[in-house]
Amino acid sequence: MKVSVSVHGRFHAFELAAGLHKRNTLSGLMTTYPGFAVRRLTGTDMPVHAAWWLEAKRRLMSGSFDPVALAKAFGRFAAKNLPVGSNLLVGWSSATLEVIEPAQSRDIKVIIERGSSHIAHQTDVLTRAYADRGLVFSETPPAIVEREEAEYEAADSIAVPSTFAKRTFIERGISENKLIVNPYGVDLVRFKPSKREPGTGPVKILSVGRVGIRKGIVDLITAFQPLAGKAELHLVGPVEPVMRKLLNAMPMEGVQLRGPFAADELPAIYQDADIFCLPSLEEGFPLVLLQAMASGLAVVATPETGAEDIITEGTEGHIVNAGDSRGLGNALAALVEDAGLRPQMGLAARARVENGWGWENYVERAMVGYQTLLG
Repeated sequence: MKVSVSVHGRFHAFELAAGLHKRNTLSGLMTTYPGFAVRRLTGTDMPVHAAWWLEAKRRLMSGSFDPVALAKAFGRFAAKNLPVGSNLLVGWSSATLEVIEPAQSRDIKVIIERGSSHIAHQTDVLTRAYADRGLVFSETPPAIVEREEAEYEAADSIAVPSTFAKRTFIERGISENKLIVNPYGVDLVRFKPSKREPGTGPVKILSVGRVGIRKGIVDLITAFQPLAGKAELHLVGPVEPVMRKLLNAMPMEGVQLRGPFAADELPAIYQDADIFCLPSLEEGFPLVLLQAMASGLAVVATPETGAEDIITEGTEGHIVNAGDSRGLGNALAALVEDAGLRPQMGLAARARVENGWGWENYVERAMVGYQTLLG
């Protein structure tokens, strides 16, 4: 088995490629990151085919760069640079369409890696959520939706990270036999529990990621308000422009908007918290969920985060339906008010991820799925 990996950006592709390279099964990584950055981030000498100019354009032009143009340009790049000797291509969704036919014409099986729910499901959920707040959802261009659905149809298989994501594909008519479910992994050395003694101040509730509607932040702030005074809510991540007007109209007592963060700050951010909350309306299997659990935090999350695959209700944390701010508030209150329950669940969370949820485990599961496809 020889695998090529194609990704416009980084995502978790570098961990996958590094694991495959370690096992001598990687033909090459195609990415928009420059080769020196890939090797620095992975600590490997893996073969890299880099469309670095596309990443430079995306960063320099920021929000004005057309995501459809990026996807098409990278797809064409991948088609021209597909490593010789591969019999399997793993390509990230929306930027793989142009390489599928050339790969299959060389008897290379193609797996589309989709990190969230089916894109039509995602778009429908967010369109409704924005409309409920008098807003228009426009983050995903229709052309991206069309590209992804064409990729789903043409690919030999689709890899998704959670049972929740799998359900959304089946509901949209994709055969279960075409789907590979493989939850992500976590760096168990980098993310570990704090050695600090429990503090006497307010309990710190942490949420990490973009501060926006998709992440359920409106529900989280609403649920938190009765706890203001007993706890603090720390929102770590960039605030989406559409959220600023909503935040200005909401009670923000006890809420701290901490803004963007550097990757090397993340372990300390988790270690300084007591509870992790991710009430997303739609996800796939966010890495922050596993990072928080590895850091020994009790977790409150929605099924849409993939939490059902990793959390047993009442053991590592609580699972609350998306959009249920009352249920979310009750789950958070139970943890805020019970100083003994928080570390108990946090220890269970750490033990859970230690049992098969490292990146090595992820790569091993991926290879089993790949080998099954190849026959």
